[in-house]
Amino acid sequence: MRTSRIRTATLAAVTAALALGLTACGGADGGSKAAGGDAAAGTAQSQSASKGDGKGDAGSKASSGGSDEVANKDAAVGVQPCIGDQMRVTAVHELADQQGDHLLITASNPGTEPCWVTSYPSVKLGDDLDVAALPHSKKDNPGGDKQITLQPGDKVYSAVNLFDYGSDNQTAQVFAMALRGADGSDGPYYSVESKGEKPQFSWNEADVLNWNTEKPYDF
Repeated sequence: MRTSRIRTATLAAVTAALALGLTACGGADGGSKAAGGDAAAGTAQSQSASKGDGKGDAGSKASSGGSDEVANKDAAVGVQPCIGDQMRVTAVHELADQQGDHLLITASNPGTEPCWVTSYPSVKLGDDLDVAALPHSKKDNPGGDKQITLQPGDKVYSAVNLFDYGSDNQTAQVFAMALRGADGSDGPYYSVESKGEKPQFSWNEADVLNWNTEKPYDF
């Protein structure tokens, strides 16, 4: 009788050991991945708790990428608008004497801090500041009210589309340009000289494209 009890106890101990071994290995049906996931979740929760944010589950969700988004938004808030006369601006008369000629405007940030531009540049062709600024092109893409951040050395592009319908036109080689603020108001104007093989340009009508990180026309 004593021998039977000993065998029963030994069998129970072996069964328990096997059960523990299967649990540690995660079983044979892919349970090891689930166990790893639980460990990762526990690590994320412990990291969140160590920061002392006191937000429980909300804090663990932020650790999956939400905190980066908030940081980016906070960084964008501190970026100042670009100042026109502190930008490096060039204009090239493209496709001179051809249909579709335009002024390609390139603006770069030569400073050491980021800044932003929005909408489209306010442009007055010629050297008369009393004339009205050119309108925004009706064929342009929507979304021009977004702010484009320029890191030091970054460039943005715009273009003045020139329309010459006959003899009743105007000719110039310079224009005045201003950057727009978030409320759409114009900043101070400054003079920009057109370059290119034929820097002079003529127009009856003209309009302007939004700022963009890529050249609007790439012939």
